Amino acid sequence: MRRITYWVLSTLSVVVLLFGFDASSHGTNTVATPPAAISSTSGSSSTGSSGSTSSSSSGTSGTSGTSGGSSGSSSNGSSSSAKKTVTGDVADTQWGPVQVQLTMKGGTIKAVSVLQYPSGNGRDAEINNYALPILIQETTQKQSAGIDMVSGATVTSDGYIRSLQSAIDKA
Repeated sequence: MRRITYWVLSTLSVVVLLFGFDASSHGTNTVATPPAAISSTSGSSSTGSSGSTSSSSSGTSGTSGTSGGSSGSSSNGSSSSAKKTVTGDVADTQWGPVQVQLTMKGGTIKAVSVLQYPSGNGRDAEINNYALPILIQETTQKQSAGIDMVSGATVTSDGYIRSLQSAIDKA
């Protein structure tokens, strides 16, 4: 008889705990709001701001001391050492758009800015604050879109790589 009583009470406790747990708000108090854009110059991460439209590119995020950089996918002059900014296509993902902007000089990727990325909830912010600096660092190290995806951020990694490849193709 005691075993049955313990079993009923244990089962009832588990049911109450399961239905009382709100997974959608768990941990959202500790997650910071993500910045509008994440950028990096030569592998170090920093934050900047940029518009959220897919057709705008400022050409100033993540660079220091630029005076002759161009916007979009066109280059200034015929010199191979001219600094240019190339914006990749928007990659629509399951959780939101991802768009990458590259700053290149002499055929080398000098800086990467992520203009758009999923940021609809606290979990998106947590994932992207972890994953995007890793993706940016790998891009500047490998100088190509042949980078590894970040575990736990597969959707964002896929969108990042597709937008990155389109920016490299434009360059």
